[in-house]
Amino acid sequence: MLAPAMEYAIDAAQRTVLFWDVMRQRGNQIREHMAETAPHVLDYKVELVVDGRTLDRPVNYCLVRVVPPTGVEINSKLRPFIVVDPRAGHGPGIGGFKADSEIGVALKAGHPCYFVGFLPDPVPGQTIEDIARAEAIFIEKVTAAHPEVSGRPCVIGNCQAGWAIMMLAALRPELFGPIIVAGSPLSYWAGVRGKYPMRYSGGLLGGSWLTALASDLGHGKFDGAGLVQNFENQNPANTLWSKQYNLYSKIDTEASRYLGFEKWWGGHVNLNAEEIQFIVDELFIGNNLAAGRIQTSDGTTIDLRNIRSPIVVFCSKGDNITPPQQALDWILDLYENVDDIRSCGQTIVYTIHESVGHLGIFVSGGVAKKEHGEFSSNIDLIDTLPPGLYEAIFEDKTAETANPDLASGNWVMRCEARTLDDIRALGGNDMADERRFATAARVSEINLSLYRTFVQPMVQALVSAPMADCMRQFHPLRLQYELFADQNPAMASVAALAGQVRENRKSVAGDNPFVLMQENFSNQIVTALDAWREASETLSERMFLAIYGSPTVQAAVGIDPAATRPLRKAAKNPLHQELLQKRIAELKSRIPVGGIRAAIIRGLLYAGMKRAAIDERGFELARRIREAHGDMPIADFKALVREQFNILLIDQEAALAAIPSMLPPEMGAREKGYDLIKQLLSARGELSAEDKNRLSEVARLFGLEAGGTRPQLREVPKGPKAKAS
Repeated sequence: MLAPAMEYAIDAAQRTVLFWDVMRQRGNQIREHMAETAPHVLDYKVELVVDGRTLDRPVNYCLVRVVPPTGVEINSKLRPFIVVDPRAGHGPGIGGFKADSEIGVALKAGHPCYFVGFLPDPVPGQTIEDIARAEAIFIEKVTAAHPEVSGRPCVIGNCQAGWAIMMLAALRPELFGPIIVAGSPLSYWAGVRGKYPMRYSGGLLGGSWLTALASDLGHGKFDGAGLVQNFENQNPANTLWSKQYNLYSKIDTEASRYLGFEKWWGGHVNLNAEEIQFIVDELFIGNNLAAGRIQTSDGTTIDLRNIRSPIVVFCSKGDNITPPQQALDWILDLYENVDDIRSCGQTIVYTIHESVGHLGIFVSGGVAKKEHGEFSSNIDLIDTLPPGLYEAIFEDKTAETANPDLASGNWVMRCEARTLDDIRALGGNDMADERRFATAARVSEINLSLYRTFVQPMVQALVSAPMADCMRQFHPLRLQYELFADQNPAMASVAALAGQVRENRKSVAGDNPFVLMQENFSNQIVTALDAWREASETLSERMFLAIYGSPTVQAAVGIDPAATRPLRKAAKNPLHQELLQKRIAELKSRIPVGGIRAAIIRGLLYAGMKRAAIDERGFELARRIREAHGDMPIADFKALVREQFNILLIDQEAALAAIPSMLPPEMGAREKGYDLIKQLLSARGELSAEDKNRLSEVARLFGLEAGGTRPQLREVPKGPKAKAS
């Protein structure tokens, strides 16, 4: 055992020196990074388009164009992508952190790309509403720069940028093409028992008065390091041990990746007091977004049902920051059923990853190549989907895949129709939980009022700007970088010693028994820290449920302990039903209108309606056919598909009966139209019996038999009238 022990001792000593040298490099890196005028971690060159500080209402945001790397060809006819990064304590750039990223896959698909980032310090007085106005200007600039593109830009909002983009889309729906919200919380109270304890934090801390105190201690600024610390507290095993141990145990290969990530993780930014207070009061604790209770300064209510662009929600079961319930339950808050979604003209597509964590949604190469890559390649398919609720499913493309040339990448994406019961099946709050969170929100309002009345004036009078700057510099998360930079004299010898170690590096064999002991020891530490986390989470949940579940506490703050009606359901707009009836009447008048093109789309939708799924291969074939016949603009194609889908929903019997009158008398044109329908329906493979029956019905409507023409049309069989959308 002496030889293995000596080998391990030498290796461990060398790894220790190299580890501390990486810590030194990390500290230097952060100091250099934060000294930049506009620190970011984008892996691409960019060109400034709009500096938000020059706007009428200045903000610390900016719009840049991503310069395509050498060898990447951009198709000027494809819609641009705009990636908006979260301002949640870290600096910008995570959406383009590396080649396999949201920006990377969009560029690879040929789309022009833009990025919305921000500076470390806010403009004094800027608000969330000011930022929304600036982002509207950014989108207008991008649209104007691509007049040859018929579709509006696709906007990706990561994490907290997701809810900001959704708010803007509700106020300015005409600006947007498809919206992708990745890891974005929209329903803040939602969750399931035994998981995701972060939603209990506001109640256990007594509400948002601590947010106001932190802002006052920052002299009107909220230190983003506090938000980052909240994230780190969710996984103490990783924060206190695993992240550093992984570097130590793989010091010869891990340093570059570790330093790259830490450059972003340690680049803390600030928010104005007004901004963070709005976020905490209106969103995190108040949960007012999905309930339609947020208003702009001019009194306009932000109603997410006003959004007219397709909404893609990407979340993960492994995400403890934004679990699937918080990403999706806003749908339950706003709509009664899928017909309700359709009546608003909305298309919602969601996909749930089984395991990736919160940051993995944005930075995982596997996720970028698969989910984000498929979204980028099939964004026009998503834009054209009929109104409704869908789940995006990704299947491996194999040798058995039908028509593999019609599917881009290594997966085949299809969008399967879903109902609200599929969302409910993920789990969520019951009425008792809703009363608890409503009580916590009321307690927060009371405590904030008490703080502002009795404490805030004194704190603001005592804290000066230099004192606030000093407290920010001494934040523990900043000190962990500063203490190990070259400015610390104790680190002076580390660089020279590390150089000597690299010249004489002797790695130990992986099967060395002491390495195995080291791994076992590390696993025991992780297990202990996980047990501590689980115990803390269990205690936090029980305390929250007990305190805010008390009928006495609920009654004291004005919550009815016996309430059985939803406490956060968005109110119905009384004009909506009137406008809906007018739209239905308009669509009924257009049932016999549209000619052969509308008849083909109507026949295709009817033939494939029982599938309850739309496959990317059929859409790709349709795209190729459109290009071969004049390339109908995607916006016009989308409008036609949606109109014909709604006509079928409103009155299927009349819609089918009208098809023969919409067709030209020439049998050749009818045969070509029917062949297109058959070809598109067959793109995903063998037809089912139901598909064949419906296709045969379409053939009769087109005056054809399965094998040829018929001079006389059969009468369309009477069918049940579909429910109006």
